[in-house]
Amino acid sequence: ISSKTLCSLSLFYPQPTLVVQAGLFHGSELLCKVMTTSEVSVCSEPLWDQKLEFDINVADLPRMSRLCFALYAVIEKDCPIAWVNTMVFDYKDQLKTGEFLLSTWPSVPGTFRPFLFLHSSTAASSNKTTHIYTLFLLLAEHLLLEICFALLQYLKLKEIMDNKNSTEFFEDEKELLWKLRTEVRDRFHESLSKLLLVTKWNRHEDVVQMVSLLRNWPDLPAIHALELLDYSFPDPAVRSFTIACLRKLSDDELLQYLIQLVQVLKYESYLDCDLTTFLLERALSNWRIGHFLFWHLRSEIHVASVSLRFGLILEAYCRGNIHHIRLLTKQNEALGKMKALSDFVKSGSQKMTADDLKLCIRQESYLEALSDLLSPLNPSISLADIWLCRFMNSKMKPLWLMYNSGAQGDTVGIIFKNGDDLRQDMLTLQMIQLMENLWKREGLDLRMLPYGCLSTGNKMGLIEVVKNSDTIANIQRNSSNSAATAAFNKDALLNWLKSKNPEDKLDPAIEEFTLSCAGYCVATYVLGIGDRHNDNIMIRETGQLFHIDFGHILGNFKRKLGINRERVPFILTYDFVHVIQQGRTNNSEKFERFREYCERAYKILCRNAMLFVNLFAMMKAAGLPELTSFKDIQYLKDSLALGKSEEEALKNFKVKFNEALRESWKTKVNWMMHSLAKDNRP
Repeated sequence: ISSKTLCSLSLFYPQPTLVVQAGLFHGSELLCKVMTTSEVSVCSEPLWDQKLEFDINVADLPRMSRLCFALYAVIEKDCPIAWVNTMVFDYKDQLKTGEFLLSTWPSVPGTFRPFLFLHSSTAASSNKTTHIYTLFLLLAEHLLLEICFALLQYLKLKEIMDNKNSTEFFEDEKELLWKLRTEVRDRFHESLSKLLLVTKWNRHEDVVQMVSLLRNWPDLPAIHALELLDYSFPDPAVRSFTIACLRKLSDDELLQYLIQLVQVLKYESYLDCDLTTFLLERALSNWRIGHFLFWHLRSEIHVASVSLRFGLILEAYCRGNIHHIRLLTKQNEALGKMKALSDFVKSGSQKMTADDLKLCIRQESYLEALSDLLSPLNPSISLADIWLCRFMNSKMKPLWLMYNSGAQGDTVGIIFKNGDDLRQDMLTLQMIQLMENLWKREGLDLRMLPYGCLSTGNKMGLIEVVKNSDTIANIQRNSSNSAATAAFNKDALLNWLKSKNPEDKLDPAIEEFTLSCAGYCVATYVLGIGDRHNDNIMIRETGQLFHIDFGHILGNFKRKLGINRERVPFILTYDFVHVIQQGRTNNSEKFERFREYCERAYKILCRNAMLFVNLFAMMKAAGLPELTSFKDIQYLKDSLALGKSEEEALKNFKVKFNEALRESWKTKVNWMMHSLAKDNRP
């Protein structure tokens, strides 16, 4: 190396030093530990007057042993400058001794010690010196290599972050995530959960570093903060950080996620925790939040594992708001009377008529309890007095109560169910409401109807009555002479709409039907809602279509004798298409617009896929029969094409859309069988 080259190092790097490494190799095998000289300052003639002793006997050296030297500049990191190899034995098999002049080769970018030696030739360089230009080029290549390596690491990190469908990592991915944890904070802060999953919580040093990192972590939006309330993240610092992020939720946003927040209370190690404090503070400052917090807790008070915890939180809320407790007590008394009526009807001890039921509720104790209360479904609505009470002709004999609301003579209907767990219906309707909110935010109003539904206790609760509506089954039956042919009458629905919307009211009604049908096609597909017979699909006189009864979700479709009764991704029958096309088979423009509504709605949901996945994951604690593990959420991940591009997701949805249309005759057969079974029911 020329003295000019070595001295020039000091011009670019203050106080650099030089070091030589030597290794003995046989092929690619390192025969013993690599030896390193002491560091010397850069000067015109650097000198190492030093003996290197290798930990191997001369007698043990293989015939083709090589002695490999590498020169490094010690700057910020060891920078390889040059290398040279020489055989330990000459061609006569004699051990080389004495002094040798070895001219070096420029180091090869991309090779690091001791692997620098593996790719080296045994020939010495023909040049006696390495020019300054070459050295500068080597240093530039080294720095470029460092940049390229860092870029590759960043690209790998980005790939891990972008893969939203995976929470399992290979060991090298875990190491990279932890190594680049500050990069995760600064560039991918919304993926905090992935970093937490690879943190070694059994190593005190790592925990300290993670907690320290959290102190400067940017606030997360709700979609990502909610994920951290899962039982996988029990560390108090993590949960405290999460609640700090959720404190920025508006009251309406908090109400939107309240069902899940109550469920994850079950994961808390202690009653006195940040989540409990947060919910009580917000409930005491907003009576609407307090109302629903009360009923979500009250509905599971019978569960032994949470009865004490939920009971104490209820007591804390009630003690903090003594005015509200009187209203809630009144609602609780009314529900008690409704249950007593329902139990009496279901007992079958005697045939109860509608008149018997009317006489019963006119008793003073019933009349007082059931009048002048706020609706548990919606505390903004006052239920003044009952003017109709009947029981419905289904298995659980639910009560149908109609109230005067006291506001401009309006009437309000509620259905009391005794024997059905309504929490799954609540969850599904919450998701439909969330979908509508997301669509409206994008300027798409698909006229969804997430009617009120509230679980109030052990397998009992309330459902809102949607006035001026009927089931598709009733509309079809009323327009046909037999149940066998009713489901195949494609004109029944359009004729019914015409009868309810004469003249210029018909077009707006058809538009209402088109929008709502698109919304429910997408929603029922994404959520995997099953049991979609014609008694579970309703339509308002205004044309607004909506689905009811969500006992089967996440692709858990009903089976009969081991055969799947539902073989389409969602319900899109030809009588629906007949309405959308205004009764004209050649009106393809209207149908294509309907298709565009569906595709646009689906893309919006795919962009928010993680929000739905996280909310369903938080509901695992509820113990719903169709939602107990992450495997149950896989349907949702697949339907929302999590991990795929928007183009791939849309392509898949188009296939499902065409399948639903092509196979709709199977839906009609299923509906016919349902109608026949219902008519033959005793």
